[in-house]
Amino acid sequence: MNKTTEQQLKTFINEWDEDSGSARKSFILFKNHLSNREGVSLEFMARPGITSSLRAVHNNQEVRKLFVMVDVIEDSSRWLSVCFYGDMISDPQEKGDRVPGGLLGEDAICFDLEEPGEEQISYLIERLDEAYNSAVSGK
Repeated sequence: MNKTTEQQLKTFINEWDEDSGSARKSFILFKNHLSNREGVSLEFMARPGITSSLRAVHNNQEVRKLFVMVDVIEDSSRWLSVCFYGDMISDPQEKGDRVPGGLLGEDAICFDLEEPGEEQISYLIERLDEAYNSAVSGK
């Protein structure tokens, strides 16, 4: 992440009202989990008032520009939508929504988190790791 983008992300997190529910905490947890993975680069794209996206890509990926996108949706309160390419993860408990063409024009599985609980967070961490492993293999 370049310094300007890193500063934008830091400002975004610092200005996010800590009392707005568990979305902020979950976003930071996902960001930190992804940042600690070898070969991962993060990008942050802010569209104030609409969404702000954290995107993770692995150095081995040659075709796809990411392996996960964590969107902060601006609504009456902020909530998260975490999307993966449909062929990079499994969804054994069918907790996600299949979205045809939903991630940069490709089929996706997205998980909406309005008030994420520990079980949902753990499930998504497993999906992050699964997508990471797919990305390491070059998907």
